[in-house]
Amino acid sequence: MSLRILITNDDGVDAPGIAIMADIAHTLSDDVWIVAPDGNQSGAGHRFTLGRELHFDRRDARTFAVIGGSPADCVVAGMTHLLGDRPADVVLSGVNAGQNLGDIINCSGTAAGAREGALQGAIGIAMSQGINYEHGREVDWSNSIRHGAAVAGAVIAGAQGPGTYFNVNFPFCDPDTTKGIAVVPHQRFSRSPFRYYPSDNDGKFFIAIPETPMPLDRAADFEVMRRDGYVTVTPMLLQQTDVSMVEKLKGTMAL
Repeated sequence: MSLRILITNDDGVDAPGIAIMADIAHTLSDDVWIVAPDGNQSGAGHRFTLGRELHFDRRDARTFAVIGGSPADCVVAGMTHLLGDRPADVVLSGVNAGQNLGDIINCSGTAAGAREGALQGAIGIAMSQGINYEHGREVDWSNSIRHGAAVAGAVIAGAQGPGTYFNVNFPFCDPDTTKGIAVVPHQRFSRSPFRYYPSDNDGKFFIAIPETPMPLDRAADFEVMRRDGYVTVTPMLLQQTDVSMVEKLKGTMAL
């Protein structure tokens, strides 16, 4: 039986990256579904739209936009309703326009799509195409186009158990010079990269990432993708408990 694949993203159902992800998925399966937000949900994280009605805009037999929905909403709607009694084996989230590296994964709607997929019992894989922001914001998709199917296939083949999802980032170097796949930890920044950023409009401001917190770990995803030209794959645990701290604190707290 062919893999059943559900695709979502946070850039919206009409974003170019989701079409690339569909091409990647169709190299792996002929049973591919798309359920994605109707518009941009970047930075939505794992937000659910609770207490407000949502509805579908059906684009074709297996493609649905969720009007006003988040990536997590889309995965839940796909896995527990649209796909009927056979939920997806794999949830692919992306391909995002821009890298999702380091602690930024905590707010990433792309990562949340894969995380919710894993929470629903699928292999969850978030995929993002890096941008060299020193040269502007234009996206060169050639690396994810060239290597996406091979990377997705390798992650699916290596996935073990229901407790992990995967964060993948494609470098912005020429695909011919990409060095391979590196399985690496994600960068823990010394502080949150998000900051207040003043607007040119009086009294207004943005929440933005004006600079990358230093220092950076040369063995973590941020530098391995950016400097070394590898596709980075980071396995992420769904179980977030600090088990060592649980053991350390047992018997030390009382009322």
